[in-house]
Amino acid sequence: MDFRKYLRSFGYAFEGIVTASKEQNFKSHIMSAVIVVLAGYFTGLSRTEWYIVLLLIALMFALEMINTAIERVVDLASPSQHPLAKQAKDIAAGAVLVFALFSAIIGLLIFLPKWF
Repeated sequence: MDFRKYLRSFGYAFEGIVTASKEQNFKSHIMSAVIVVLAGYFTGLSRTEWYIVLLLIALMFALEMINTAIERVVDLASPSQHPLAKQAKDIAAGAVLVFALFSAIIGLLIFLPKWF
C-alpha cells in the first residue's frame, strides 16, 4: 500500500467537504445542525439521544454531499437541459428532502417530550 497516496486521499476528501460546504443548501444544514446541537445541550439529552441526533446530522451532511455530487456529474454529462438529467437531479434532491423530513420527525420525538 502506498502510504503517500493513502494520505492524499484524505486531502481529496477534505477538499470535497470544503467544496460542499460552500453550497447554499449545505450551509443551511450546518446552521440547522448548530441549532439542534445547542438545543440538545440545553435540553440535556441522554447519551443514546445524542447518538441518534449526531448520526442524523452526519447522514444529512453525507446525503447532501452525495446530492451535490450527482448534480455536478449530471451537469457535466448533460450541459444542455434534458428531461432525464432533470429527473436525476430532482430524485437526488427528493432523497435529501425525505431524509430531512424524517430527521425532523425523529428530532420532534426526542425533544418534544422533554420540553412539554
